[in-house]
Amino acid sequence: MNTGSNEPGEVAVASDETGTGEVHGEQDRGLGSRAPEFIKARRALHVSWQVGVFIIGLAVVVAGIIMLPLPGPGWVVIFGGMAIWATEFVWAQLVLRWTKRKVTEAAQRALDPKVRRRNIILTSIGLVIVGVLVGFYLWKFGITMPWKIKDQ
Repeated sequence: MNTGSNEPGEVAVASDETGTGEVHGEQDRGLGSRAPEFIKARRALHVSWQVGVFIIGLAVVVAGIIMLPLPGPGWVVIFGGMAIWATEFVWAQLVLRWTKRKVTEAAQRALDPKVRRRNIILTSIGLVIVGVLVGFYLWKFGITMPWKIKDQ
């Protein structure tokens, strides 16, 4: 992932290439804190703000991780936590931009007719294999589940 610098200790800074100073969109917006100006003006208040944003984002990300094996939209919640972090931290903004770019690329690849045809063929083959295995199991053992032991 390119952070905009090859030197250790340097900070990535987005430049305003239009020269007007206007914000046109999320992609053109500079990296860094989006805290209100009166918070950024006071160091202690800004650090407290960053700690609060980090804790809230961490709670959302942990909730998303918990939702991965449990019912719930785990990945959506994880990316929501990353978006909360991205309001304050450059590293989260860079990770979120990289993730958005990769998701867009994957969506474009998935819409390719050759890829769609391949996915349909592989899904059909997988369903046939599963159907044959289920049919063989039912033919061999019947509808009785293997964990029901008759002789105890």
